[in-house]
Amino acid sequence: MGAATETSTPPTTPQGVFKRGMYVLWVALRNAPGPFALGAVGAVVFAAATVGSALALGWVTDEVLEPSFAAGELETGLLWLGVALVVGVGVLKAVGVVLRRYYAFLAQFDLQAEFRRQVTRRYLALPMSWHRRHSTGELLSNANADVETTFHIAPPLPMALSATLMVGGTGYLLLVTDPFLAAVGFSVGPMLVLANWIYQHRMRHAAMVAQQARADVADVAHESFDGALVIKTMGREHAEGERFRAISEDLRDKMIRVGRLRAAFDPVIEGLPNVGILLVLGVGAYRVQAGAVTVGEVVQFTFLFRLVALPLRIFGMLLGEIPRAVVGWDRVERVLRSEGDVVHGEASGAGRGGAETALERVTYQYPDTGRDDLSDALAPVGSDAPADMWHAGGEARGLEAIDLDIPAGRTVALVGPTGAGKSTIAALMVRLLDPDLGRITFDGVDLRELSHESLAAHIAIVFQEAFLFDGTVEHNITLGDDYTRDEVVEAARLARADGFIGSLPDGYDTEVGERGATLSGGQRQRIALARALIRRPRLLVLDDATSAVDPAVESEILTGLAEASMPSTVVIVAYRTSSITLADEVLFLEQGRIQARGSHRRLLETVPAYATLVTAYEQADDEGAQ
Repeated sequence: MGAATETSTPPTTPQGVFKRGMYVLWVALRNAPGPFALGAVGAVVFAAATVGSALALGWVTDEVLEPSFAAGELETGLLWLGVALVVGVGVLKAVGVVLRRYYAFLAQFDLQAEFRRQVTRRYLALPMSWHRRHSTGELLSNANADVETTFHIAPPLPMALSATLMVGGTGYLLLVTDPFLAAVGFSVGPMLVLANWIYQHRMRHAAMVAQQARADVADVAHESFDGALVIKTMGREHAEGERFRAISEDLRDKMIRVGRLRAAFDPVIEGLPNVGILLVLGVGAYRVQAGAVTVGEVVQFTFLFRLVALPLRIFGMLLGEIPRAVVGWDRVERVLRSEGDVVHGEASGAGRGGAETALERVTYQYPDTGRDDLSDALAPVGSDAPADMWHAGGEARGLEAIDLDIPAGRTVALVGPTGAGKSTIAALMVRLLDPDLGRITFDGVDLRELSHESLAAHIAIVFQEAFLFDGTVEHNITLGDDYTRDEVVEAARLARADGFIGSLPDGYDTEVGERGATLSGGQRQRIALARALIRRPRLLVLDDATSAVDPAVESEILTGLAEASMPSTVVIVAYRTSSITLADEVLFLEQGRIQARGSHRRLLETVPAYATLVTAYEQADDEGAQ
């Protein structure tokens, strides 16, 4: 699989934030062109109608109202024409607003849905080693809060287009009406630019810190929910509440800081255009007295400048969203650009009966053991790697040069002390991990050459911690695949789960609750085992998968598997003697190496460390039973 790496481009300056913000806008436009195009149509209609309303208002003032006041009587025909003109422009504005807003928000929600899917697909493609380096809360935040924050920038986009058109149209009309008044009005522009620069400079870091705090809160919340039983049984409710209160208050403080910056920026954006309007009115009155412009032109000019003030506020909204959008996008992009995909081949892996499985000089070390580089150890199969690479602090942390062949249809037990490498071998056999050196074969084919579908269809693993979904018993066995009820019942019977399932309120249609909360640990393990057996895998790996059931039931399960017509080669990570004695062969592991192999009886007689370990397991089982 290789080590998964991450890359990102964090903004370091206000200019960098703006540049990255423009890139986020391009990403949004590229991924939702249809809704944005229709929103742009609405924006154009709105901009044209808004500019037209200024012209209509100026015409009504000069041609209807002012002559009527001068003559002392109202021309009814002109009045109705003016009303029709104003109402017609208003209807066009309404149509433009509806189109613009509807498709702008449609684009936002489409983008959020699409990038949630992209992030999730990326999670599925990345190896387990990548997931181990990231907390669940952070992953949830990337897929939810960060995606939402990124595309809050989408709704102002069509409005920004109409604002651009309005600025261009009104700017032209302002210059045509009175260049002097236009210069006075637009004098607020540089002040807006300065205010935005200060805002971007201060908001960048505040938004980044607040977004990380959101992920931290999600992480603590998820951890508390998962550890609810431990918290309650250990009486840690108050301490956990205090931990969550502290991190929640930290998020509150950071969000308040963001809100304060926004609260200081928004009034400036709102106020500066109004200052420009006041300047225009004051200078406009002087220009009317001087005979340079008419009252209607001043009314039209003031209205036009109010139209310019609206786009300036829209641009302010867009600029205000940029720092938060950039921070959210950087966190999302870090996931999307992570490298180290699990690459599958095209081999089918199909065959009859159990699969012959082999490990050839397999070496694997966990990334946190201190090894910095494998470049000098990437030797061909059969070569020896430096011995000191596989130990950290005096203990092996992985596997070293494992050779293992398991004939088709055989049952092999892996036995050894904690940390010996048993679960690592199990994970390698189902390709949750890839070896650093050597290879693992399935009927002579390298596991990396199997297609993803074949890997899932022909190889199955059952873990000690059985995970069940919040659904029915049958759904947890089939996982939505097309199996008949008879096949479900047969798999449950082999897993010795059919008996207790029949006693449940609704049998196979009983809802088991989140993580199977309504079932015991042993019941969850047996349903998980049935889930694997229904697929009739050619290689079945049991990683202490029956530890929560009593030894008699465990013996029944393993005996049933041996006697049934299951086309499986079985590998058992075993602790109990009842499991070990049912295996055709036992492998004894210590410090990442196979120290001995053979029958249970032979190893008891010839390997003192094995005899001591198994005897200790037997004593523990006896004490537990008593």
